[in-house]
Amino acid sequence: MLSAIKLSSIKGWARNLKRDSVALYLAARDPRVPWYAKALAVAIAAYALSPIDLIPDFIPVIGYLDDLMLLPLGIWLAISLVPDEVMTECRANANALLQRPTSRAGLIAIIVLWIAGACALAWAAFAHWPRTAP
Repeated sequence: MLSAIKLSSIKGWARNLKRDSVALYLAARDPRVPWYAKALAVAIAAYALSPIDLIPDFIPVIGYLDDLMLLPLGIWLAISLVPDEVMTECRANANALLQRPTSRAGLIAIIVLWIAGACALAWAAFAHWPRTAP
């Protein structure tokens, strides 16, 4: 029972973190947000997407700890620098964006296109690869 409550609270926290990340992206494009909040949002996004970490991820446990601690703290700091009315607006827009329906048919079409492209590339490489006689 207690673990189910913890799991649901962790899921809620992760959902809010995802929503706030999208809201922060939207806020960074808003002209009412100060430049330093925008700069911090860009720096956080760059750190999140960068393959270079303060502590490399291949180090067990500690490698992911910097991502688990620094990113949420950075997001929290950037959100605290954004004016409240702008953040409220951006959170509502982020909720609307995250509630959009997803298309499984589109996903399948993209996967089929990638597989077809990989097969065509493999066929072209095999057909034009120089063969040496034994």
